[in-house]
Amino acid sequence: MQAEYEMKMQVIRSQGRASRLFVNIPMPLAAALDIQAGERVRWQLLGRDELRLVRLEAPSPEKGLKK
Repeated sequence: MQAEYEMKMQVIRSQGRASRLFVNIPMPLAAALDIQAGERVRWQLLGRDELRLVRLEAPSPEKGLKK
């Protein structure tokens, strides 16, 4: 799996609403982390050039998963 992914921020402008920025998570990374649509996350600001994405309710590993 690739360790780094470069992407551009996207802006959504809707009439009557403030503009919003979106960050996409590449599917290979989402699959490796078992991230599902609708999951709640929180951004932590570590510095002007570093953010941390924290999963609020990460699923537990599947029982019986064999290596």
